[in-house]
Amino acid sequence: MATAPCTAFRGVVEGNGERVGGRLLLERVSFLTGLCQDLTRQLVASRWDEGSLEVLAAGVDGQGESLPSKGWMALRRLGWAQAVVPAAGVYVSDRVRRAAEEYAARMLRLAVHRRTLVAAILATWPADARRRTEAEWTALRAALPTGASNAEIRNRTRQVSACLREYGRLPVGLCELEDPPEAAGLVLLAAMDRQQVTLERVDGVTARLRVKLPLCAVPVSARDWAWHVIDIRLPGTVAADAVLHTPTLRPTRGGRIAVDLPHSHPAPTTTASGHRVAIGFDWGVNTLLTGTVGRLTGHGPDRRVVTDGRPLVFDATAVSGKLHRLRAHREHLAAKRDHCQQLADGLGAPHRTWAELLDKATVLEVEHQRVCARIRHLNQALVWSAARWAVDQATALGARVIYLEDLATLEARGRRRGNARLSGQVRGALAAAIRHLATKAGIAMVTVPARGTSARCPACLHPLGHHPAPDRLAERGWTWAHCTRCGLSMNRDHAAARRIVARGLLAQADTVTERATGTRTIRTTVEGTVRPVRRNKKTTRSLRRARQASTAPARPHGPKTTPGKGHPTAGRPLGPHRRRHTPPRAGQHAATSAAAVKASRRLPDVRTVPATTPTGVVQRPAGHDIQTPAHPGPVSGHGVPTPAHPETPPAGRRRLSRGTCRRRTHAAERTGFHHLHATEVHTLTPRFGPHVGDRRPRRARKA
Repeated sequence: MATAPCTAFRGVVEGNGERVGGRLLLERVSFLTGLCQDLTRQLVASRWDEGSLEVLAAGVDGQGESLPSKGWMALRRLGWAQAVVPAAGVYVSDRVRRAAEEYAARMLRLAVHRRTLVAAILATWPADARRRTEAEWTALRAALPTGASNAEIRNRTRQVSACLREYGRLPVGLCELEDPPEAAGLVLLAAMDRQQVTLERVDGVTARLRVKLPLCAVPVSARDWAWHVIDIRLPGTVAADAVLHTPTLRPTRGGRIAVDLPHSHPAPTTTASGHRVAIGFDWGVNTLLTGTVGRLTGHGPDRRVVTDGRPLVFDATAVSGKLHRLRAHREHLAAKRDHCQQLADGLGAPHRTWAELLDKATVLEVEHQRVCARIRHLNQALVWSAARWAVDQATALGARVIYLEDLATLEARGRRRGNARLSGQVRGALAAAIRHLATKAGIAMVTVPARGTSARCPACLHPLGHHPAPDRLAERGWTWAHCTRCGLSMNRDHAAARRIVARGLLAQADTVTERATGTRTIRTTVEGTVRPVRRNKKTTRSLRRARQASTAPARPHGPKTTPGKGHPTAGRPLGPHRRRHTPPRAGQHAATSAAAVKASRRLPDVRTVPATTPTGVVQRPAGHDIQTPAHPGPVSGHGVPTPAHPETPPAGRRRLSRGTCRRRTHAAERTGFHHLHATEVHTLTPRFGPHVGDRRPRRARKA
């Protein structure tokens, strides 16, 4: 099951054939959204109390029967929907009320989950909320619902602590902690029937949506509603045999009609155990994912995990740095906006600078929203790029399971500078994306305990020492791992990835599948060593040469029949970029020789000598001017000769070298980003282990 983001651009009124443009269609969809939003807001506010949430959590009605799974039917069974009616003089059909009631039921059911968490925390409130004892943790775990994460416990504990500091007492429940949630502007068309909406697939790339929309903001009768036919362009992620489901309409702030189109596709079944080849990925700060492939060999007590030793790295350092700078800019804008708003509130309306401060706050708010959207879109692109890369690696290497660290056991602690980036990672969304893409490919995704994966050696299970670099083993650091017992020395994340794949393969019999979500996890920690089994290059090279010598045709005896060359090969003229620098001849000035050499096209980052202005004034050394557009080619006065060619290069000439363009193109094709470094996907052929029947992987033979 997946949701494809689509856009509705225009439509046609079915009755008279009137063409409805994008602006008018957005207005009519906004009319429908406003009607549903008002009904949902009234219904949620009327039932925002502990008693109503308790009734909804029980899951039975007044007669003792179970409530239906559909939200609008459950609210009508309880008799809550009849208390909310549209405004006087507004005509709204029963199908539109269903959509509003379904949205309200979903919001109340989410509040029931939060209420259960808050009730468990209040019932086991510790003496010190910042540090619970072992007995307090045991009591809290027993009272919490199944699947509650440490992040949820921490957030709700902070929420209760803030209320305790402000009012001097513990709250009664969730409804005292929070106000009724605000309903978003959307229409759940899935709660309607064919009398309000229909959906059919026209061809492989087009779907046709028929929906009845209001013609004005306050419809007074059924004649103010009309059928609209909207053709939706399907993205490439929707397969030709996918089953389309009724979408959700959302008017966005940018003036776009977003159509969230759910679609289902039959996926191959995956097993929780019985795997022999797997991939384990470790979460990192600079490198988002670091993985390795492992194979389970032997049976019973003789089982062991072997690996080929090749690290699989998805390095998103450049993108992570960009996100970090955007977050800092967002916080700076929010601080300036709040400061201007506080100044305006303190001055009051009669003051002459009151309106000016409000205008500044409005401009800062718009810029803040723009930066937030930029961060959100960049995170989403990074998530799906990394997930696609991870699943492609598993498919190429023949692995039927992917092991990841359990995010419930990972938290940013301490006051290190890297905690800001660690907390801002998109790990939760990335884990969900990997699970979705792996399910489509028939690959299982299982989480394993994360505690201690970087603390011990994967080869001998001895405690590891962490250092800044392999040549600085006397210093304490983070990046490099070194074992004093067996001498293992490798990247910290790579060593942790070996431990993760070993934990998954050795404890796969203890995999637990949650019924509600279908996620699989391993809570039992089984330790085991991982051994690299790649043959050395010397033996492989000698065997390859011996095989080539044995298979090569025999050389005929006697003199050569092909006459040799009677003259040496003439040297080809070198191009401008291959011309070598020759020392000046006797009597030739050095400047004349330097002018004959093609100048570098690279602008210096920092001036090494004082720059001279056209008026002859010498300026201090500084970086190049970033305000004035730079001319193509080098700049005179920086120790670089002025080029002889014109300033504007020819149209057919490229600035970047062919190798640079090729590298950037390959990087963009693999990851979607130009500044990402990811291990290329290589297919695991039968010549390259580990494979069935051979415990020792071999290197791929050259063609």
